[in-house]
Amino acid sequence: MMNTPHIRDYVGKRVHMIGIGGSSMSGLAQLLLEKGCLLTGSDNLETYATKKLRDEFGVPVTIGHKAENVHGADLVIYTIAILPDNPERVELERLGIPCIERATLLGQLMEGYSNAIGVCGAHGKTSTTAMLSQVLMAADLDPSIHIGGTLDFIGGSTRVGKSDTFLAEACEFNASFLHMRPTVAVVLNIDADHLDFYRDIDHIQETFGKFLALLPQDGIAIGNGEDERIMQLFEELSCHRYTFGLTDMCDYHPVNLSYNELGMGRFDLYLGAEKLGHVEMKVPGEFNVANALAALACAHTQGADMQKACEAISDFAGAHRRFELTSVIDGVKLYHDYGHNPAEMKNALSVAHMQPHNRLWAVMQPHTYSRVKRLFDDYLTCTAIADITLVTDIYAAREKDPGDIKAEMVVEGMRKNGINAIHTPSFNDTEAYLRQNWQPGDLVLTMGCGNINQLNDQIWENEQKKG
Repeated sequence: MMNTPHIRDYVGKRVHMIGIGGSSMSGLAQLLLEKGCLLTGSDNLETYATKKLRDEFGVPVTIGHKAENVHGADLVIYTIAILPDNPERVELERLGIPCIERATLLGQLMEGYSNAIGVCGAHGKTSTTAMLSQVLMAADLDPSIHIGGTLDFIGGSTRVGKSDTFLAEACEFNASFLHMRPTVAVVLNIDADHLDFYRDIDHIQETFGKFLALLPQDGIAIGNGEDERIMQLFEELSCHRYTFGLTDMCDYHPVNLSYNELGMGRFDLYLGAEKLGHVEMKVPGEFNVANALAALACAHTQGADMQKACEAISDFAGAHRRFELTSVIDGVKLYHDYGHNPAEMKNALSVAHMQPHNRLWAVMQPHTYSRVKRLFDDYLTCTAIADITLVTDIYAAREKDPGDIKAEMVVEGMRKNGINAIHTPSFNDTEAYLRQNWQPGDLVLTMGCGNINQLNDQIWENEQKKG
Protein backbone atom coordinates (compact mmCIF):
# COMPACT_ATOMS: atom_id res chain seq x y z
CA MET A 1 0.00 0.00 0.00
CA MET A 2 1.42 3.39 -1.04
CA ASN A 3 2.27 5.82 1.76
CA THR A 4 0.35 9.11 1.81
CA PRO A 5 2.43 11.82 0.14
CA HIS A 6 3.58 14.65 2.44
CA ILE A 7 3.71 18.25 1.31
CA ARG A 8 7.18 18.74 2.84
CA ASP A 9 8.56 16.56 0.04
CA TYR A 10 7.16 18.81 -2.69
CA VAL A 11 8.71 22.18 -1.84
CA GLY A 12 10.12 23.59 -5.07
CA LYS A 13 8.06 21.14 -7.13
CA ARG A 14 4.89 21.63 -9.16
CA VAL A 15 1.70 21.16 -7.15
CA HIS A 16 -1.66 21.28 -8.96
CA MET A 17 -4.88 22.10 -7.07
CA ILE A 18 -8.24 20.95 -8.46
CA GLY A 19 -10.96 23.33 -7.24
CA ILE A 20 -8.43 26.02 -6.34
CA GLY A 21 -11.11 28.74 -6.19
CA GLY A 22 -12.81 27.33 -3.08
CA SER A 23 -12.54 29.39 0.09
CA SER A 24 -10.35 26.81 1.81
CA MET A 25 -8.33 25.78 -1.25
CA SER A 26 -7.50 29.34 -2.30
CA GLY A 27 -6.21 30.02 1.21
CA LEU A 28 -4.17 26.82 1.26
CA ALA A 29 -2.71 27.86 -2.08
CA GLN A 30 -1.23 30.95 -0.45
CA LEU A 31 0.30 28.81 2.31
CA LEU A 32 1.86 26.52 -0.30
CA LEU A 33 3.30 29.50 -2.16
CA GLU A 34 4.82 30.68 1.12
CA LYS A 35 6.46 27.26 1.49
CA GLY A 36 7.96 27.51 -1.99
CA CYS A 37 5.74 25.16 -3.98
CA LEU A 38 5.21 25.90 -7.70
CA LEU A 39 1.44 26.08 -8.09
CA THR A 40 -1.07 25.59 -10.86
CA GLY A 41 -4.80 25.24 -10.40
CA SER A 42 -8.16 24.71 -12.02
CA ASP A 43 -11.77 25.49 -11.20
CA ASN A 44 -15.14 25.31 -12.90
CA LEU A 45 -15.88 29.00 -12.42
CA GLU A 46 -13.99 32.26 -12.65
CA THR A 47 -14.37 33.96 -9.26
CA TYR A 48 -12.77 36.68 -7.17
CA ALA A 49 -10.52 34.01 -5.64
CA THR A 50 -9.27 32.65 -8.98
CA LYS A 51 -8.62 36.17 -10.26
CA LYS A 52 -6.73 37.08 -7.09
CA LEU A 53 -4.53 33.98 -7.31
CA ARG A 54 -3.76 34.73 -10.94
CA ASP A 55 -3.32 38.52 -10.71
CA GLU A 56 -1.72 38.96 -7.27
CA PHE A 57 0.21 35.72 -6.87
CA GLY A 58 0.92 34.74 -10.48
CA VAL A 59 -0.68 31.29 -10.18
CA PRO A 60 -1.75 29.88 -13.57
CA VAL A 61 -5.43 29.02 -13.03
CA THR A 62 -7.38 27.21 -15.75
CA ILE A 63 -11.17 27.59 -15.88
CA GLY A 64 -12.70 24.22 -16.64
CA HIS A 65 -11.60 20.75 -15.56
CA LYS A 66 -9.59 19.00 -18.27
CA ALA A 67 -7.33 15.94 -18.16
CA GLU A 68 -4.33 17.86 -19.51
CA ASN A 69 -4.41 20.24 -16.52
CA VAL A 70 -2.59 17.66 -14.38
CA HIS A 71 0.10 16.89 -16.95
CA GLY A 72 3.54 17.63 -15.53
CA ALA A 73 2.33 17.89 -11.92
CA ASP A 74 4.43 16.28 -9.18
CA LEU A 75 1.53 16.30 -6.70
CA VAL A 76 -2.20 16.96 -7.03
CA ILE A 77 -4.47 18.28 -4.27
CA TYR A 78 -8.24 18.01 -4.56
CA THR A 79 -11.29 18.69 -2.40
CA ILE A 80 -13.89 16.14 -1.34
CA ALA A 81 -16.30 17.88 -3.75
CA ILE A 82 -14.12 16.75 -6.69
CA LEU A 83 -15.58 13.32 -7.43
CA PRO A 84 -13.56 10.32 -8.68
CA ASP A 85 -15.05 10.68 -12.19
CA ASN A 86 -13.68 14.23 -12.55
CA PRO A 87 -11.49 14.18 -15.69
CA GLU A 88 -8.46 15.50 -13.80
CA ARG A 89 -8.75 12.83 -11.09
CA VAL A 90 -9.23 10.14 -13.73
CA GLU A 91 -6.08 11.32 -15.52
CA LEU A 92 -3.90 11.59 -12.42
CA GLU A 93 -4.89 8.01 -11.54
CA ARG A 94 -3.98 6.88 -15.05
CA LEU A 95 -0.60 8.61 -14.85
CA GLY A 96 0.08 7.53 -11.27
CA ILE A 97 0.55 11.10 -9.99
CA PRO A 98 0.60 11.26 -6.16
CA CYS A 99 -2.42 13.06 -4.70
CA ILE A 100 -3.88 14.12 -1.34
CA GLU A 101 -7.23 15.50 -0.25
CA ARG A 102 -7.53 19.07 1.07
CA ALA A 103 -8.14 18.06 4.70
CA THR A 104 -5.01 15.91 4.71
CA LEU A 105 -2.98 18.86 3.39
CA LEU A 106 -4.30 21.15 6.13
CA GLY A 107 -3.34 18.61 8.78
CA GLN A 108 0.15 18.33 7.31
CA LEU A 109 0.61 22.10 7.27
CA MET A 110 -0.44 22.33 10.93
CA GLU A 111 2.09 19.68 12.00
CA GLY A 112 4.91 22.20 12.04
CA TYR A 113 3.29 24.32 14.75
CA SER A 114 3.66 23.58 18.46
CA ASN A 115 0.39 25.43 19.19
CA ALA A 116 -2.35 24.22 16.80
CA ILE A 117 -5.88 25.48 17.55
CA GLY A 118 -8.87 23.82 15.87
CA VAL A 119 -12.36 25.35 16.16
CA CYS A 120 -15.12 22.81 15.53
CA GLY A 121 -18.89 22.52 15.83
CA ALA A 122 -22.00 22.16 13.69
CA HIS A 123 -22.63 25.92 13.74
CA GLY A 124 -20.53 29.03 14.21
CA LYS A 125 -17.07 27.74 13.22
CA THR A 126 -16.24 30.54 10.81
CA SER A 127 -17.58 33.35 12.99
CA THR A 128 -15.77 32.06 16.08
CA THR A 129 -12.52 31.45 14.19
CA ALA A 130 -12.81 34.97 12.75
CA MET A 131 -13.34 36.45 16.22
CA LEU A 132 -10.42 34.49 17.63
CA SER A 133 -8.22 35.56 14.70
CA GLN A 134 -8.90 39.22 15.45
CA VAL A 135 -8.31 38.69 19.17
CA LEU A 136 -4.99 36.84 18.76
CA MET A 137 -3.74 39.46 16.34
CA ALA A 138 -4.80 42.33 18.61
CA ALA A 139 -2.99 40.61 21.48
CA ASP A 140 0.21 40.50 19.38
CA LEU A 141 0.30 36.68 19.29
CA ASP A 142 0.94 36.79 15.50
CA PRO A 143 -0.91 33.57 14.48
CA SER A 144 -1.01 31.82 11.14
CA ILE A 145 -4.68 31.50 10.18
CA HIS A 146 -6.76 29.38 7.84
CA ILE A 147 -10.49 30.10 7.80
CA GLY A 148 -13.45 29.07 5.67
CA GLY A 149 -14.55 32.65 5.05
CA THR A 150 -13.08 35.98 4.00
CA LEU A 151 -11.85 38.47 6.59
CA ASP A 152 -11.04 42.05 5.61
CA PHE A 153 -8.50 42.42 8.42
CA ILE A 154 -6.32 39.61 7.02
CA GLY A 155 -7.14 40.33 3.38
CA GLY A 156 -8.71 36.95 2.64
CA SER A 157 -8.99 33.50 4.20
CA THR A 158 -5.34 32.90 5.11
CA ARG A 159 -2.60 34.65 7.04
CA VAL A 160 1.00 33.56 7.55
CA GLY A 161 2.28 34.62 10.97
CA LYS A 162 5.70 34.30 12.54
CA SER A 163 4.71 32.67 15.84
CA ASP A 164 4.25 29.00 16.70
CA THR A 165 0.44 29.36 16.68
CA PHE A 166 -1.73 28.06 13.85
CA LEU A 167 -5.50 28.69 14.03
CA ALA A 168 -7.90 26.85 11.74
CA GLU A 169 -11.50 25.78 11.38
CA ALA A 170 -11.83 22.07 12.10
CA CYS A 171 -14.65 20.85 9.87
CA GLU A 172 -16.55 17.68 10.74
CA PHE A 173 -17.79 17.13 7.18
CA ASN A 174 -16.63 13.64 6.14
CA ALA A 175 -14.72 13.56 9.45
CA SER A 176 -12.05 15.69 7.77
CA PHE A 177 -10.97 17.23 11.09
CA LEU A 178 -9.51 13.85 12.09
CA HIS A 179 -6.59 14.67 9.78
CA MET A 180 -5.57 17.48 12.14
CA ARG A 181 -3.24 17.21 15.11
CA PRO A 182 -4.60 19.90 17.45
CA THR A 183 -3.06 20.96 20.73
CA VAL A 184 -6.12 23.12 21.51
CA ALA A 185 -9.69 22.21 20.54
CA VAL A 186 -12.67 24.59 20.78
CA VAL A 187 -16.00 22.73 20.52
CA LEU A 188 -19.01 24.99 19.93
CA ASN A 189 -21.88 22.51 19.61
CA ILE A 190 -22.82 19.05 18.38
CA ASP A 191 -25.88 18.86 16.14
CA ALA A 192 -27.33 16.68 13.38
CA ASP A 193 -25.86 17.64 10.00
CA HIS A 194 -23.97 15.98 7.13
CA LEU A 195 -26.24 12.98 7.51
CA ASP A 196 -25.24 11.84 4.04
CA PHE A 197 -21.99 10.80 5.73
CA TYR A 198 -22.90 10.21 9.38
CA ARG A 199 -25.23 7.45 10.47
CA ASP A 200 -26.99 9.58 13.11
CA ILE A 201 -26.32 12.12 15.88
CA ASP A 202 -24.61 9.46 18.00
CA HIS A 203 -22.18 8.78 15.16
CA ILE A 204 -21.49 12.53 14.97
CA GLN A 205 -20.83 12.70 18.73
CA GLU A 206 -18.54 9.68 18.49
CA THR A 207 -16.52 11.39 15.73
CA PHE A 208 -16.19 14.61 17.74
CA GLY A 209 -14.88 12.38 20.53
CA LYS A 210 -12.22 11.02 18.18
CA PHE A 211 -11.19 14.60 17.35
CA LEU A 212 -10.86 15.47 21.04
CA ALA A 213 -8.87 12.28 21.58
CA LEU A 214 -6.21 13.72 19.25
CA LEU A 215 -5.29 16.27 21.92
CA PRO A 216 -2.01 15.57 23.72
CA GLN A 217 -1.90 15.01 27.48
CA ASP A 218 -0.98 18.66 28.05
CA GLY A 219 -3.50 19.88 25.44
CA ILE A 220 -6.51 22.10 26.09
CA ALA A 221 -10.18 21.36 25.39
CA ILE A 222 -12.64 24.28 25.50
CA GLY A 223 -16.29 23.35 25.14
CA ASN A 224 -19.84 24.65 25.35
CA GLY A 225 -20.82 23.76 28.91
CA GLU A 226 -24.51 23.89 28.01
CA ASP A 227 -24.22 21.19 25.33
CA GLU A 228 -24.93 17.83 26.95
CA ARG A 229 -23.14 15.82 24.27
CA ILE A 230 -19.98 17.88 24.57
CA MET A 231 -19.99 17.47 28.33
CA GLN A 232 -20.32 13.70 27.92
CA LEU A 233 -17.19 13.73 25.76
CA PHE A 234 -15.33 15.98 28.21
CA GLU A 235 -15.81 13.40 30.97
CA GLU A 236 -13.55 11.04 29.02
CA LEU A 237 -10.69 13.54 28.59
CA SER A 238 -7.57 13.69 30.74
CA CYS A 239 -6.16 16.93 29.27
CA HIS A 240 -6.98 20.46 30.51
CA ARG A 241 -10.71 21.20 30.18
CA TYR A 242 -12.61 24.50 30.30
CA THR A 243 -16.24 25.38 29.59
CA PHE A 244 -17.94 28.48 28.24
CA GLY A 245 -21.63 29.35 28.17
CA LEU A 246 -24.35 31.80 29.10
CA THR A 247 -24.80 30.56 32.68
CA ASP A 248 -22.46 30.80 35.66
CA MET A 249 -22.29 26.99 35.72
CA CYS A 250 -19.67 27.43 32.97
CA ASP A 251 -16.08 28.52 33.63
CA TYR A 252 -16.18 31.46 31.19
CA HIS A 253 -19.54 33.21 31.29
CA PRO A 254 -21.20 36.64 30.94
CA VAL A 255 -22.46 38.77 33.81
CA ASN A 256 -24.86 41.72 33.30
CA LEU A 257 -25.71 40.44 29.80
CA SER A 258 -28.12 42.69 27.91
CA TYR A 259 -28.97 43.48 24.29
CA ASN A 260 -29.56 46.75 22.49
CA GLU A 261 -32.45 47.36 20.09
CA LEU A 262 -30.49 45.72 17.23
CA GLY A 263 -29.83 42.56 19.24
CA MET A 264 -26.16 43.28 19.94
CA GLY A 265 -24.99 41.97 23.30
CA ARG A 266 -23.02 43.71 26.01
CA PHE A 267 -21.61 41.90 29.03
CA ASP A 268 -18.86 41.56 31.58
CA LEU A 269 -16.66 38.51 30.97
CA TYR A 270 -15.98 36.34 34.02
CA LEU A 271 -13.87 33.29 34.73
CA GLY A 272 -15.49 31.90 37.83
CA ALA A 273 -15.68 34.87 40.21
CA GLU A 274 -12.94 36.84 38.43
CA LYS A 275 -13.87 39.64 36.03
CA LEU A 276 -11.68 39.56 32.92
CA GLY A 277 -13.12 42.44 30.92
CA HIS A 278 -16.14 44.10 29.32
CA VAL A 279 -17.55 43.52 25.81
CA GLU A 280 -19.87 45.67 23.65
CA MET A 281 -20.59 43.62 20.53
CA LYS A 282 -21.14 44.87 16.99
CA VAL A 283 -22.63 41.61 15.68
CA PRO A 284 -26.13 40.67 16.87
CA GLY A 285 -27.66 37.53 18.34
CA GLU A 286 -27.33 35.31 21.39
CA PHE A 287 -25.37 32.76 19.33
CA ASN A 288 -22.74 35.43 18.61
CA VAL A 289 -22.41 36.06 22.35
CA ALA A 290 -21.71 32.34 22.72
CA ASN A 291 -19.19 32.50 19.87
CA ALA A 292 -17.48 35.46 21.53
CA LEU A 293 -17.28 33.60 24.85
CA ALA A 294 -15.61 30.65 23.07
CA ALA A 295 -13.08 32.93 21.37
CA LEU A 296 -12.29 34.83 24.58
CA ALA A 297 -11.95 31.61 26.59
CA CYS A 298 -9.43 30.28 24.08
CA ALA A 299 -7.54 33.57 23.99
CA HIS A 300 -7.28 33.57 27.79
CA THR A 301 -5.79 30.06 27.79
CA GLN A 302 -3.20 31.37 25.31
CA GLY A 303 -2.09 34.12 27.68
CA ALA A 304 -3.67 36.98 25.76
CA ASP A 305 -4.00 40.41 27.35
CA MET A 306 -7.73 40.28 28.13
CA GLN A 307 -8.26 44.03 27.88
CA LYS A 308 -6.97 43.89 24.30
CA ALA A 309 -8.96 40.69 23.71
CA CYS A 310 -12.26 42.22 24.86
CA GLU A 311 -11.58 45.37 22.83
CA ALA A 312 -10.94 43.23 19.74
CA ILE A 313 -14.22 41.32 20.22
CA SER A 314 -16.00 44.65 20.67
CA ASP A 315 -14.54 45.84 17.35
CA PHE A 316 -15.39 42.64 15.47
CA ALA A 317 -17.76 43.46 12.61
CA GLY A 318 -18.26 39.96 11.19
CA ALA A 319 -16.91 37.72 8.45
CA HIS A 320 -18.13 37.96 4.87
CA ARG A 321 -21.24 35.86 4.18
CA ARG A 322 -22.23 35.97 7.87
CA PHE A 323 -25.31 38.22 8.11
CA GLU A 324 -23.55 40.61 5.74
CA LEU A 325 -25.31 43.73 4.44
CA THR A 326 -24.60 43.65 0.69
CA SER A 327 -26.63 46.61 -0.61
CA VAL A 328 -29.61 48.90 -0.12
CA ILE A 329 -31.88 49.19 -3.19
CA ASP A 330 -35.26 50.95 -3.44
CA GLY A 331 -35.12 51.44 0.32
CA VAL A 332 -34.76 47.67 0.80
CA LYS A 333 -31.80 46.27 2.77
CA LEU A 334 -30.30 43.11 1.27
CA TYR A 335 -28.32 40.78 3.54
CA HIS A 336 -26.65 37.45 2.97
CA ASP A 337 -25.87 34.64 5.39
CA TYR A 338 -23.94 31.41 4.84
CA GLY A 339 -26.39 29.40 6.96
CA HIS A 340 -27.25 26.24 5.04
CA ASN A 341 -29.15 23.97 7.37
CA PRO A 342 -32.46 24.74 9.08
CA ALA A 343 -30.93 25.55 12.49
CA GLU A 344 -28.51 28.08 11.02
CA MET A 345 -31.20 29.65 8.85
CA LYS A 346 -33.48 30.00 11.85
CA ASN A 347 -30.65 31.73 13.78
CA ALA A 348 -29.92 34.10 10.90
CA LEU A 349 -33.59 35.02 10.55
CA SER A 350 -33.87 35.66 14.30
CA VAL A 351 -31.08 38.24 13.93
CA ALA A 352 -32.74 39.74 10.84
CA HIS A 353 -36.02 40.03 12.70
CA MET A 354 -34.33 42.21 15.35
CA GLN A 355 -33.38 44.79 12.72
CA PRO A 356 -35.84 47.58 11.89
CA HIS A 357 -37.91 46.41 8.92
CA ASN A 358 -41.29 46.51 7.24
CA ARG A 359 -41.54 42.95 5.90
CA LEU A 360 -38.91 40.24 6.30
CA TRP A 361 -38.09 38.19 3.20
CA ALA A 362 -36.31 34.85 3.53
CA VAL A 363 -34.63 33.68 0.33
CA MET A 364 -33.47 30.09 0.76
CA GLN A 365 -31.21 28.04 -1.49
CA PRO A 366 -31.54 24.48 -0.14
CA HIS A 367 -28.09 22.84 -0.11
CA THR A 368 -27.60 19.27 -1.40
CA TYR A 369 -30.33 16.73 -2.02
CA SER A 370 -29.21 14.46 0.82
CA ARG A 371 -29.37 17.24 3.42
CA VAL A 372 -32.82 18.36 2.28
CA LYS A 373 -34.13 14.78 2.43
CA ARG A 374 -32.72 14.04 5.87
CA LEU A 375 -33.73 17.38 7.44
CA PHE A 376 -36.88 17.80 5.37
CA ASP A 377 -39.31 18.44 8.24
CA ASP A 378 -36.99 21.06 9.76
CA TYR A 379 -36.83 22.96 6.47
CA LEU A 380 -40.62 23.30 6.48
CA THR A 381 -40.71 25.54 9.57
CA CYS A 382 -37.28 27.19 9.84
CA THR A 383 -38.42 30.40 8.07
CA ALA A 384 -41.65 30.78 10.05
CA ILE A 385 -40.53 34.14 11.44
CA ALA A 386 -40.32 35.64 7.92
CA ASP A 387 -43.27 37.26 6.18
CA ILE A 388 -42.43 35.81 2.77
CA THR A 389 -40.16 32.91 1.85
CA LEU A 390 -38.68 32.39 -1.62
CA VAL A 391 -37.12 28.99 -2.34
CA THR A 392 -34.73 28.49 -5.24
CA ASP A 393 -33.90 25.15 -6.78
CA ILE A 394 -31.70 22.84 -4.67
CA TYR A 395 -27.96 23.46 -5.00
CA ALA A 396 -26.43 20.10 -5.90
CA ALA A 397 -22.80 20.84 -4.90
CA ARG A 398 -20.98 17.50 -5.11
CA GLU A 399 -24.16 15.44 -5.61
CA LYS A 400 -26.13 14.18 -8.60
CA ASP A 401 -29.90 14.74 -8.73
CA PRO A 402 -31.55 11.55 -7.38
CA GLY A 403 -34.89 12.63 -8.86
CA ASP A 404 -36.89 12.05 -5.68
CA ILE A 405 -36.52 15.44 -3.94
CA LYS A 406 -37.36 18.85 -5.41
CA ALA A 407 -37.58 22.42 -4.18
CA GLU A 408 -41.29 22.34 -5.05
CA MET A 409 -41.77 19.68 -2.37
CA VAL A 410 -40.18 21.98 0.22
CA VAL A 411 -42.46 24.84 -0.82
CA GLU A 412 -45.56 22.63 -0.66
CA GLY A 413 -44.61 21.45 2.83
CA MET A 414 -43.96 25.01 3.98
CA ARG A 415 -47.39 26.11 2.80
CA LYS A 416 -49.00 23.26 4.74
CA ASN A 417 -47.24 24.68 7.81
CA GLY A 418 -48.76 28.12 7.23
CA ILE A 419 -45.69 29.71 5.64
CA ASN A 420 -46.12 32.10 2.71
CA ALA A 421 -43.66 30.28 0.43
CA ILE A 422 -43.03 30.72 -3.31
CA HIS A 423 -40.81 28.66 -5.61
CA THR A 424 -38.51 30.91 -7.65
CA PRO A 425 -36.27 28.36 -9.40
CA SER A 426 -33.46 30.55 -10.76
CA PHE A 427 -31.70 33.71 -9.61
CA ASN A 428 -33.38 35.60 -12.45
CA ASP A 429 -36.79 34.36 -11.26
CA THR A 430 -35.96 35.33 -7.68
CA GLU A 431 -34.69 38.80 -8.56
CA ALA A 432 -37.73 39.47 -10.74
CA TYR A 433 -40.14 38.43 -7.97
CA LEU A 434 -38.33 40.54 -5.39
CA ARG A 435 -38.23 43.66 -7.56
CA GLN A 436 -41.91 43.32 -8.45
CA ASN A 437 -43.02 42.88 -4.85
CA TRP A 438 -40.61 44.44 -2.36
CA GLN A 439 -41.45 47.75 -0.69
CA PRO A 440 -39.29 50.43 0.95
CA GLY A 441 -38.40 49.35 4.47
CA ASP A 442 -38.37 45.64 3.65
CA LEU A 443 -35.40 43.45 4.59
CA VAL A 444 -34.25 40.59 2.33
CA LEU A 445 -32.01 37.83 3.69
CA THR A 446 -30.56 35.31 1.23
CA MET A 447 -29.31 32.10 2.85
CA GLY A 448 -27.15 29.18 1.77
CA CYS A 449 -23.56 28.02 1.37
CA GLY A 450 -23.80 27.35 -2.36
CA ASN A 451 -23.67 30.25 -4.81
CA ILE A 452 -26.73 32.13 -3.52
CA ASN A 453 -24.44 35.03 -2.55
CA GLN A 454 -24.12 35.66 -6.28
CA LEU A 455 -27.81 36.60 -6.32
CA ASN A 456 -26.97 39.57 -4.08
CA ASP A 457 -24.14 40.50 -6.45
CA GLN A 458 -26.44 40.12 -9.46
CA ILE A 459 -29.11 42.39 -7.98
CA TRP A 460 -26.53 45.07 -7.16
CA GLU A 461 -24.87 44.85 -10.59
CA ASN A 462 -28.24 45.10 -12.35
CA GLU A 463 -29.07 48.14 -10.23
CA GLN A 464 -25.78 49.80 -11.27
CA LYS A 465 -26.58 49.17 -14.94
CA LYS A 466 -29.91 51.00 -14.51
CA GLY A 467 -28.00 54.07 -13.36
